[in-house]
Amino acid sequence: MEKLVVSGACPKLKPVGVSFGQATIRILGRQFVETFPVLSTNASFKLLNRDLGRSLSQVADAADVKRESAYYLANIVKVKSIDDFLKNDRLYNFAMQAFGMKDMIYAKAFVRKVLTDGIDNSKSFANQLADPRFRELAETFNFARYGGTTTVFDRTQQGTVDRFLRARLEERAGQDNEGVRLALYFQRKAPEIDSALGILADPALLRVAQIALGIPASGANIDKQAESIARKLDVESLKDPAKLAKFLDRFTSLWEASSGGNTESAPRILLTQPLEFSIGPETLMKLQSWRMGGQR
Repeated sequence: MEKLVVSGACPKLKPVGVSFGQATIRILGRQFVETFPVLSTNASFKLLNRDLGRSLSQVADAADVKRESAYYLANIVKVKSIDDFLKNDRLYNFAMQAFGMKDMIYAKAFVRKVLTDGIDNSKSFANQLADPRFRELAETFNFARYGGTTTVFDRTQQGTVDRFLRARLEERAGQDNEGVRLALYFQRKAPEIDSALGILADPALLRVAQIALGIPASGANIDKQAESIARKLDVESLKDPAKLAKFLDRFTSLWEASSGGNTESAPRILLTQPLEFSIGPETLMKLQSWRMGGQR
């Protein structure tokens, strides 16, 4: 007997906040096109957030995640120096993914410089970079300050595993709906945003802000985009969970319109994409000048 073959997205049944997709079903040599409901970005995001702990537990229970997390926790405490950290590819790769820097795994010399300088000096390498991920990495793996005791802290152990789980959850959400992934990412990063620079320096945060605030994705220089963000958004309000939820509700409601109404194949903002490919070298130079004492 011929097997049932289904091509296309799996049905996602929910009575509210749905659009409709199609799947081609092949039975006994014949093809049938079936229409089924698909959750909207807004509904999907709310559903995922309703029980975020359970969603993270499901990610943690995946065989590959469980294996890599166990290895990391068992071995990171043995790391006593930057050399130890960089030489163990398995630990290093896990940490880089946890901090959303899968794209930078190859750049060990760059990461070495970030970790060697640390963050205590305002002129350190990490503090001069526009991309805040490097400062977060240097703060967690602060060998410059703590030396051989760096990995005894919870932030380098379970804290990094928790970051890895959240990053993996966002990645998997993006396989179904990039708008949900962007919303989850913004939700996680929002408490750390302290200025328009923090949004402009991150292509994913910027994309969310552009859609939610109605700022064109192109055609405006960085100064005008910064002015638009500052005028339309009180960055401090993002630290209020209720106001952040309202902001993300607006973004997820507008996502379909911005992506042509296709939640499954909308153009993706790769959260692990190198920053310079998303913003461009001229913009990066501008951001760097702001970071080093110019406009904030």
